[in-house]
Amino acid sequence: MRKLRFKNGHAMPALGLGTWKSEQGEVYSAVKTAIELGYRHIDCAPIYGNEQEIGVAIAECIHENIITREDLWITSKLWNDSHARTDVIPALQKTLEDLQLDYLDLYLIHWPVAIKKGIDFPTTANDFVSLNEIPTTETWEGMEEAAKLGLAKHIGVSNFGIKALQNLLAHCTIRPEMNQVECHPYFQQGALLSFCKANDIHFTAYSPLGSGDRPDAFKASDEPALLEDPVLIKLAEKHNCSVAQIIISWNLHRSTSVIPKSVNAGRIQENLESEDISLSSEELQSIANIDKDYRLVNGKFWVVEGGPYTLEGLWS
Repeated sequence: MRKLRFKNGHAMPALGLGTWKSEQGEVYSAVKTAIELGYRHIDCAPIYGNEQEIGVAIAECIHENIITREDLWITSKLWNDSHARTDVIPALQKTLEDLQLDYLDLYLIHWPVAIKKGIDFPTTANDFVSLNEIPTTETWEGMEEAAKLGLAKHIGVSNFGIKALQNLLAHCTIRPEMNQVECHPYFQQGALLSFCKANDIHFTAYSPLGSGDRPDAFKASDEPALLEDPVLIKLAEKHNCSVAQIIISWNLHRSTSVIPKSVNAGRIQENLESEDISLSSEELQSIANIDKDYRLVNGKFWVVEGGPYTLEGLWS
């Protein structure tokens, strides 16, 4: 299994199981099946509403001697209502309790967006807190504390653009080691990936298959159908595999991590087998040529009338 190496020698399996949109009642079986099949990297977040069930699956796999805790790489994220420095550790402790763990391998700031304590998802401008009130540098101080306490072996961010990363790098004591962002052949994130590599920040691709099952409110009526792209279909036919496997393999060939979500045992197995697909430089170039710079998870849900956030400010 391909791995991403950290400076302290730790290694993260590049291919992981995503759990965003994995419903309660399904995610337990998905995680347990994945671990039994050989997955060792599980990506979580409290806002997904399923960490308790994931924790049961992990605990059972350890109790049944399928794996040890040290075999696993577990990532979770700090939700936007806990960006105050004093809220970071309590939020992490709740995640650890739900996951039945003593530490995380990786803890990420989920978004560079702050909202009021106790708000799951904002609906009005009054639900937000501006970054002038709680800058991400303050939140990062809480993340650094989590690392120093050993509650998180590594810390990083999610949905951060180059400017947000530059700001963090200019003020941090412990550098961010990961940026988890949307990335797929229609949104290849070349400039951001190059910046991360130049600054020793690992890169994880979420929604690698286009996240077609995300809520309709997060979709555009005219968005392109990634899994129906003729270039990807031709490559899949050539390699006798699925389009999804080609996309996952493409991510791995770029030396990034990738976390496709599934609760279907057959697809979980299929996604794992993507590691065995070898793409030539010509094939990789053919995928590079279909980039549309099309962001599917565009962040419009953070922009409300009178609120402190804009799309330009979020992604610039």
